[in-house]
Amino acid sequence: MTRYRNLGLFVVLAAVWGSAFMAIKAGLAYFPPVLFAALRYDVAGVVMLGYALYATDTPLPRGRAEWTEVAIGAVFLIAAYHVLLFIGQNDPTVTSAAAAVIVSLSPILTTGFARALLPSERLTALGIVGMLLGLVGVAVLSELDPANLLAGGTVAKLLIFGAAAAFALGAVLTRRVDSDLPIETMEAWSMLGGALLMHVVSFGLGESLATVEVNLQSMLALGYLSIAASALGFLIYFDLLERLGPIEINLVSYVAPLFAALAGWAFLSEVPNTATAGGFGLIFVGFVLLKRAAIRRELRHRFGDGGLDAAD
Repeated sequence: MTRYRNLGLFVVLAAVWGSAFMAIKAGLAYFPPVLFAALRYDVAGVVMLGYALYATDTPLPRGRAEWTEVAIGAVFLIAAYHVLLFIGQNDPTVTSAAAAVIVSLSPILTTGFARALLPSERLTALGIVGMLLGLVGVAVLSELDPANLLAGGTVAKLLIFGAAAAFALGAVLTRRVDSDLPIETMEAWSMLGGALLMHVVSFGLGESLATVEVNLQSMLALGYLSIAASALGFLIYFDLLERLGPIEINLVSYVAPLFAALAGWAFLSEVPNTATAGGFGLIFVGFVLLKRAAIRRELRHRFGDGGLDAAD
């Protein structure tokens, strides 16, 4: 049952984070970018702190290890990732396709950090091929023109690359910390700490609440990102990070664009085309290569060993 639970949570996480691209795009029309990200985690952090008070016996971190884990989450997974991502995406010369492909480098970056910092977290050569196929699939799905990816908005794209690197490094570093802090508590205080850091950055950039336009659309965008994509999404993320490790869980970067495409079709009347189908196919092949051992175990569980060992 555990493997089905992990799969179900993985799909939910991909759906929530994939559809969040629409909410971010809608919200940036009404909020300055860094202030938008900070307000998002103000709300999410308060919600998660309330949940931590309800669900755990340790709503406040204790000791150096627990506060270190919170600091890593606040600095890398929340503040650095979202500041760099939101500023980069706010550049009008950067297309959503280019940003999606750059963010999808996160699993590859995670692998690099894990090889350096977590020797037990390694991939075989075939696994690396699978990850690269997934990345190519995202590029095909986005109908990316390599010439356009490299043209214009260079600084903004480097910022988005930095966001992906910050998230990947944060995922690996949290695994190095020997802490028994409950996920709910770690998430709540990381969000609140990250929000505080983003407010400092927002103030330094001269952003102001006076420029925020309050209406139904802006509040819906903020609410969805705060509750669904942030509070619920990161709760699932940290749970799966503990179960699967940083390499496998960051593969959600490959699946989220698929749900973004479906959401675009459902809400924006964007009809999937041949490139979308090709992207889906490549991503599927990449996942098969990466998860071949788990798939083999599942087939053995379902049908017995008959002939499968010979294929090993």
